[in-house]
This record gives sequence, C-alpha cells and structure tokens, in this order.
Amino acid sequence: KAADQGIAEAQHNLGLMYYKGEGVLEDYVTAYAWYNIAAANGDTEAATEKDNTAKQLTPAQIIQAQALSRRLSSQIRTP
Repeated sequence: KAADQGIAEAQHNLGLMYYKGEGVLEDYVTAYAWYNIAAANGDTEAATEKDNTAKQLTPAQIIQAQALSRRLSSQIRTP
C-alpha cells in the first residue's frame, strides 16, 4: 500500500522483493519498473539497483519495464 501511495522507500523495497522473488514471483522486469519509479521519486539507491537490473534484461525487456513503470506510475497517489 505504501508503494501505491508514492513512498519511494516502499517502492524500492517492492522492487527488491520482485528482484529476489521474496513473497512474489521473481520478475526482473517488474523489479526494474519499481526501481525506476522509486528512483524518479528520489531514491538514489533504487537508481543504482535499476541500472544493475538493466544489465540482466534484454533491450526488449527494458522497453517492457519502462512501459510497466509508466502504467504503475499513473496509478500511484502522491503523498
């Protein structure tokens, strides 16, 4: 819920959960998307994680992750 309310730390943590497959299925595309959102909201560590995750994605997956990031961002309520 905190990630959906625009809290960057929660968004970063959600990205980490998807990256590691903790409580959710491992999904690097979704992890990248949440890291991207958190980074846009000022979480510098998430920006680093996003860059590291990008190294494990194909160019097509990065495009997919960016599109997912836009869709998720449009649903987030700002604090």
